[in-house]
Amino acid sequence: MKRIDLNCDMGESFGAWKMGADAEVMPYISSANIACGFHAGDPATIRTTVRLAVDHGVAVGAHPSLPDLMGFGRRAMRITPQELYDLVLYQAGAVEAFARAAGARLHHVKCHGALYNMAANDEALSEAMARAVRDLGAGVMLYGLAGSRMIACAERLGVPAIGEGFADRGYADDGTLAPRGSPGALIEDESRAVAQALAMIEEGHVTSLTGRRVPVSVGTLCLHGDQPGAARFARALRRAFSEKGITVAAP
Repeated sequence: MKRIDLNCDMGESFGAWKMGADAEVMPYISSANIACGFHAGDPATIRTTVRLAVDHGVAVGAHPSLPDLMGFGRRAMRITPQELYDLVLYQAGAVEAFARAAGARLHHVKCHGALYNMAANDEALSEAMARAVRDLGAGVMLYGLAGSRMIACAERLGVPAIGEGFADRGYADDGTLAPRGSPGALIEDESRAVAQALAMIEEGHVTSLTGRRVPVSVGTLCLHGDQPGAARFARALRRAFSEKGITVAAP
């Protein structure tokens, strides 16, 4: 029987500003990537999202970002590997503390937005990210773009790493994500998202925006919580997985 982890970016509300359908999506996923306050989220939101995850038996992950509240962490910044290490360790440590207070543990780290994309294409940044996850200890995993430098660096340093695919994002020919804002970058049709997810799980490939079959090896699939209709997408994915005999569980 095939098995896949279904993760979602969550906890992205901030103060009085609300984003995402966390409560509606949580019952359908197995891993939650919780914003740490640098692109979204705040202490109370971290606490309530961790609690929601624990109550649903969902693995608690940290979703660290560049310090970019106004840009939602999606604008690239020039940073050193040491700065990346510090950003990841600092932010993940906050989520780890809330997880411990809720009687759980930090399961994984998945970087957000521009930080994720920068590391996927930069050896030194990838290595710094892997070192930060390693130094969190206790078997914390790194979630990174399947086939990217993030996964290779983590494996080289002995950090457990899970290759990630995206059900609701378009892909470039090289296996990276199409830039947000470009045509086809966001998949808003749930049948297309389901078909893309099943192709990655069952056939080990994704079709790029130009029609090229790109090999991918994924252990986790991402669903964006801020996407319109996220709960509907989550239900459709779980229904399709059930019909295909695919188990959803955190690694």
